[in-house]
Amino acid sequence: MPRNTENLAPYKNEGVKGYHEYIVQQPRPIGSLLPSDKFPQNAHPPKLFEPLTIKGIEFGNRAWVSPMCQYSSDNGHATDHHFIHIGSMAMRGWGNIIIEATGVVPEGRISPEDAGLWTDSQIEPLKRQVDYVHAVGGKIGIQLAHAGRKASTLAPWVETRAKEEGCKGIVSTDEVGGWPETVMAPSELSYHDGEYPLPAEASTEYVKKVMQAFVDAAERCKKIGFDFIEIHGAHGYLFHEFFDPVSNKRTDEFGGSFENRVKVGVETAAAIRKIWDKPLFFRLSASDWLDESLGPEKDANGEWRWWGIDQTTLLCQKLKDVGVDLIDVSSGGLDPRQKIDIKPGYQVHFATHIKQHVPGVLIGSVGLITEPAQANDILQNEDLDVVLFAREVLRDIDFPLKAAEELGCAVQPAVQYERAWTRMVVKRDNLKEAAHQKAKV
Repeated sequence: MPRNTENLAPYKNEGVKGYHEYIVQQPRPIGSLLPSDKFPQNAHPPKLFEPLTIKGIEFGNRAWVSPMCQYSSDNGHATDHHFIHIGSMAMRGWGNIIIEATGVVPEGRISPEDAGLWTDSQIEPLKRQVDYVHAVGGKIGIQLAHAGRKASTLAPWVETRAKEEGCKGIVSTDEVGGWPETVMAPSELSYHDGEYPLPAEASTEYVKKVMQAFVDAAERCKKIGFDFIEIHGAHGYLFHEFFDPVSNKRTDEFGGSFENRVKVGVETAAAIRKIWDKPLFFRLSASDWLDESLGPEKDANGEWRWWGIDQTTLLCQKLKDVGVDLIDVSSGGLDPRQKIDIKPGYQVHFATHIKQHVPGVLIGSVGLITEPAQANDILQNEDLDVVLFAREVLRDIDFPLKAAEELGCAVQPAVQYERAWTRMVVKRDNLKEAAHQKAKV
């Protein structure tokens, strides 16, 4: 006798079409808002969970992952570590992931184990990560970089061991894969005498070669399929070294005046913009925090002493004019004399300043942002566009889903993990009720 199939559900656990193996099709991007007709509390969501579209690319929320060096690459090539590291974040609801600082030339890495994109053989392992993130509905980009005078140094845990054993310097020598004799910078000035390499002053030809290397890496990004590119101009690395008169003593076209010092960064951004039609970001240090050591950013004669918020604002206008879509605002890293007032959200005021003075460009804020309400307030009260997290991602990879629960909205968890988030994915009449119910649990 035939079985009664009248009440059986004819539904299949669909897989992602075009992926090289079976992988579950997520119903919508992980971490994005569930429909407000089913979840009324999402009708007026917190800004942290409002989607953001840049050049046709939609980011499901505004909690983004900052680039974080892993010191785990194999001659610049990504490994299984990176696949798991990035893939884990993609499954936890982050609205966007930025792959760590990636050297556009071998000598542009911070350490011998840093990521690179100077040769075609580095494309495939990065594409593997990108394909997976896209398959689970996420967005992912890369930060292109050159470490300048802070190159050829040790991974942090190796540095710790070296210092514990009485070594003063943190230079990676030739014996351990370093290149201390070919570290390049705008001028022959060490970041820290006796500890960091003494760089050679880069020739004009070398500077132009590096600018082209950024463009060549951007071309490889097209083949990989990244959703955006971020240019690293912060934290005392090469472009930042050019910007600051403290580290740039050149007399050629890339030194001296503000216009000359920022040329390498602005022209590189313009050149990438010509060949890259997706979102383009730029990370910069808004201040070197040298007030206590060197006085005001500009002296009584109108000469710039060091890099601060005034020059940063001028640079941001130039970056906007050449087509940069978003400025990722950090600070510090150029000079060990910096005196940073570290506290929760200590860099937000720089981002707010740029947002107010350079209209029309998107602004991201970073720096000791660790609580959902804090992150949402930064966006809402300061009128900023995204917040970026680094160490908090490593401490609490599920932060976006916990934030949604705390702020009272319902977002999409990965379907494989949704049974862990039933308290968050509950219909409420409004955000206030949802937050109240959360507080009672």
